[in-house]
Amino acid sequence: MKFSSVRLIAADIKAMVTFYELVTDQTAEWLAPQFAEIVTPAATLAIGGAETVAAFAEGSAEPGSNRTAILEFMVEDVDAVFDRLNGKAELVHEPKLLPWGNRTFQVRDPEGSAVSIFMPFTEAAKARFRSR
Repeated sequence: MKFSSVRLIAADIKAMVTFYELVTDQTAEWLAPQFAEIVTPAATLAIGGAETVAAFAEGSAEPGSNRTAILEFMVEDVDAVFDRLNGKAELVHEPKLLPWGNRTFQVRDPEGSAVSIFMPFTEAAKARFRSR
């Protein structure tokens, strides 16, 4: 099995796509007016408008209702990305070192989901990510 993507359901798909284009510094591919993807080397971030939920099962997903997941993006330079996003997204916390060796900061996307931007910082963290 290969983990392929995470799909977010958005009330305002244009705002969400614009936000994640800013975060990833990549342009989304719009596959339909209500569906876009941002493809990264590790996985795809799919963003669907609220109307796409009915294609699966009505009520099976709801925009802006998730507070259990954190989307994480690994970058080369946390501080450079922080500088690029600072003031353009709701800040959860400024860059700091976590106990497991990652340097990270968090923001919220336009629908309220937490987004973590991190880099392996300690030697142990760098070693852990070399094999991924």
